[in-house]
Amino acid sequence: MALSWRSWLANEGSKHLFLFFWLSLNIWLFGKTFLLYNQGLQYYYLHQMLGLGLCVSRASASVLNLNCCLVLLPMCRVLLAFLRGSQKVASKKTRRLLDKSKTFHVTCGVTICVFSVLHVAAHLVNALNFSENYNEEFVTLNAANYRGEDPRKLLFATVPGLTGVIMVLVLFLMCTASTYAIRVSNYDIFWYTHNLFFVFYMLLMLHVSGGVLKYQTNLEEHPPGCFNPNKTLRQNVTVPKAFEELFPDYTAEPFPEDLAVPEPFVQNSFMRVCSAEPKFQSHFPETWLWISGPLCLYCVERLYRYIRSNKPVTITSVISHPSNVLEVRMVKDDFEARPGQYVILHCPRVSALESHPFTLTMCPTDTKATFGVHLKVVGDWTERFRDLLLLHSNQDTEILPIFQQRRYPKLYVDGPFGSPFEESLNYEVSLCVAGGIGVTPFASVLNTLLDGWKCYKLRRLYFIWVCRDIESFRWFADLLCTLHNKLWQENRPDYINIQLYLSQTDGIQKIIGEKYQALNSRLLIGRPRWKLLFDDIAKKTIGVFCCGPNKISKILHKLSNSSNSYGTRFEYNKESFS
Repeated sequence: MALSWRSWLANEGSKHLFLFFWLSLNIWLFGKTFLLYNQGLQYYYLHQMLGLGLCVSRASASVLNLNCCLVLLPMCRVLLAFLRGSQKVASKKTRRLLDKSKTFHVTCGVTICVFSVLHVAAHLVNALNFSENYNEEFVTLNAANYRGEDPRKLLFATVPGLTGVIMVLVLFLMCTASTYAIRVSNYDIFWYTHNLFFVFYMLLMLHVSGGVLKYQTNLEEHPPGCFNPNKTLRQNVTVPKAFEELFPDYTAEPFPEDLAVPEPFVQNSFMRVCSAEPKFQSHFPETWLWISGPLCLYCVERLYRYIRSNKPVTITSVISHPSNVLEVRMVKDDFEARPGQYVILHCPRVSALESHPFTLTMCPTDTKATFGVHLKVVGDWTERFRDLLLLHSNQDTEILPIFQQRRYPKLYVDGPFGSPFEESLNYEVSLCVAGGIGVTPFASVLNTLLDGWKCYKLRRLYFIWVCRDIESFRWFADLLCTLHNKLWQENRPDYINIQLYLSQTDGIQKIIGEKYQALNSRLLIGRPRWKLLFDDIAKKTIGVFCCGPNKISKILHKLSNSSNSYGTRFEYNKESFS
């Protein structure tokens, strides 16, 4: 399959170029810091004691500072939603790059893990060198108390060492629990361990306050490697012969500090005379400067989100759909959202700490304040949530009057937050592909078009929905039929092209109900022929939106990057909660 460079640049080019730039930046920062500590005169004595362990530990620390600073920014969801929705970012390409915030977060996390291993290994070598290369002349420079001291004392009996060990354990838990297998099998483990980041950052601020590694502050009075006659005579050490020839009458009296260094001595013997002892000082903890800003920004946003979501919503109705899908409709004062966005639900009676994101399937408008979500009951949290909502009702639908609303558990909504599907209305032609419950982000788009479609740039929508069982189509069958009939009445039947695919069946089946005749004629058996579909709709720039299984996503992603005879650029977008 031929590759279209225009499509590749639109879909992958910006992301890959950014990742290449980020990798290059980390390597450049590592190399620059390595050379600084390897060649810098202020680190001469420390380098003599520790060797390359000093350079590697400090170079990796600089990379860790950068990534620990920026790893929190992609998690500032309110900030990202503001940038996307406030038109502050006018470029569509830049807005699509914001949708890669999760990828950037993962990239920073992986970088932290890799350079943490390098940092730990270097400091293990440093602890050994501090013990073996103990120097009595530079007591303040030594981290060890005497030669041959057990290096384990430096790791477990000092603040930098102990906090470093705990940070390694916390980082190990966070990394292992972030793997795909654990996130899918037990999301609770991922959620709880990932919230240890706050402990990690507190330990990090303590870790850098120890001041173990020091630099020389008086380079002019004591150039590295110089000869100090005052110290030599005080210690009854033999004066160099070259020095005796220049100063034959010199005795064991203090060497005058204001005496100029004889030029012949410097030129002939290649030795510099210093007038003072070297002085060492700990570095200012630069990590505080790196992480304080993003950490404060994240904490302020979390506080804002807590205040915004502190008031529970009013649940107006709960509808149980086929195939274990639950619809919850709610009302909340001053709640505004755009189609394609998602919210985070928190029910204290289900879990005191746990919360989960769900895409809005109905957004509030000027005429109605109701908004809703569809959630598939597939885990412990959703099962307990469903049992609480339908505890007092054996019917599929429960719509209660206002005075009976207390029967529902308290539910808090945080959001809304932005997603790639907000762009689906900003293309002239959009292809929306859903797999199963992945139809939820497109439901809010369809509901918005039902209220009015003429004000949007979109002029043709291809809607593809693939399900395994026939009952799943009933989740939004009423919505699809209502929108279809509305467009027919407005003489725009070609505005939306609906294709429903039943991937698993024993024979010809139809959606039950006479009112679904419009959908029955669009119901196909099998799987979509994606290549033919892309060739059929190839026109100008087309937005491709997918929410469903990875298998479908990979196929659509590959086809979006492939070339076509019309020169069409397909811009691929995929739902990804961040």
